[in-house]
This record gives sequence, C-alpha cells and structure tokens, in this order.
Amino acid sequence: MRVDHSKNIIEVQDVFFSYDGKTNVLKNITFTVHPGDYVGLIGPNGAGKTTLLKSMLGLLSPTRGEIRLFGQKISEFKDWYKVGYVPQKATYFDAGFPATVEEVVLMGRYAKRGLFARTTVEDRKLVKESLKQVDMWEYKKRLIGDLSGGQQQRVFIARAIVSQPEVIFLDEPTAGIDRQAQNDFYVLLRKLNRELGLTLVLISHDIERVTNEVMHIAWIDRTLESYSSPEEYLRMRKKEQIVI
Repeated sequence: MRVDHSKNIIEVQDVFFSYDGKTNVLKNITFTVHPGDYVGLIGPNGAGKTTLLKSMLGLLSPTRGEIRLFGQKISEFKDWYKVGYVPQKATYFDAGFPATVEEVVLMGRYAKRGLFARTTVEDRKLVKESLKQVDMWEYKKRLIGDLSGGQQQRVFIARAIVSQPEVIFLDEPTAGIDRQAQNDFYVLLRKLNRELGLTLVLISHDIERVTNEVMHIAWIDRTLESYSSPEEYLRMRKKEQIVI
C-alpha cells in the first residue's frame, strides 16, 4: 500500500549517521511525526540526539537512510519557512549583539521573504502577534542582551513562530534558565501545541518534566530504543529496573 506522505510532518526511515565514516553515531532510526504531535527526544549524553535533530533540519546528511519533511525528501525540500528552530541558548547569539527584541523576531521573517526583502506592514503585524503570543510585546524595544535567560528564550520562540511554521525543533531550550522560567517555558510550549496546533520536537534531559508534557517519547541511544507514549515509556523503564 502506498504511503500518503502528505499527512506526515517528519518521516525518518532507517537512518544511519557517521562523522568519520567508521563509527555510527546513529543507526537504524525509524519513526514518524504526525501533524499536531509533541515529541520528546531523550537519552544519555552522546546518544546522538542533537545529531538526529540536525539531520531532520537538513544541517547534516544521513550516511544511509532517508528523511522526509512534509512528504518531500529533505535534500529536495525548499519550504523552510514551515520549519522553526530554537537551538540551545548558549549557542544562539552573542549576548552583546546590539539588537532589540523586535529586531531579533523580525529576523525570523527572512526564511519566508528573503534576507534583503523590504520590511512590510504584514511583517510588523506578525512580529507584534508573535511577541504577544509569548507575552514579550512590552519588551519590544529592549536590547536582547539585557533580558533574563527565560525572557530571551521566549523571544527566540517568537522568532521561530513569526514565519508561521508548522513544526518547531527545540534543542534543550530550558538549559541554563532558572526553574520558574523553565516552568513558564513549558506552559508556553503546551499552549503553542494544544491551542495553535504547532508540531513540536524537543530535546531535553529533564525526563521527569518531559514525560508530563509531550505526546510521544523517542528514547535515543545511538539507535531508537523505543518510540511510545510517555506512559508506555515509563512502564518499560520501570520493568528494566526490577532486579530478578
């Protein structure tokens, strides 16, 4: 039976990846992400989670296997405005970069309109709407480097959603921010997923929190150990801890 790829956001099929051509960082990874899903990628350090995320973003090419976005092979995919990305805070930008919150979010429009396109009334409207979605509109004229870590992450979410994407990838977005800011951030992600219907794919080491937030858990340790509901994942891990 022919698979209707148009109904899937992401398809990862038998993916292998090696940096040196010898050792597989990823091997035999297969799963599908559907519209409106919320997937948590978890696993130990060095398990290949970020490598997998970068492969799904087209930043790395699998050694073997295939990845599709919105039904298209990733090597042929052109509609990158449909995809938002929030990397780890520490790798995102120079804290001294002299840009306002509004200007940072406006950069997110480049994916849809091009780097040298003139800013339009529509662009300004979408920037305002995006900042309001994350409760940061009142900070629009503040320099991004003057904000707290939690506030900066909210701005980066606004930057990701201003191009009106259908899926957002997040690489440990709560790393380096305080507990209250983390809680607020997860509430925001829940809103984006449940109310706006955005598909989310999230890497996190906070397994306890993630299992209470996401719809599916992809447990990665170079290979895909399991892809299941959080409840099923917790049952499997509990069984493994039973000493016979």
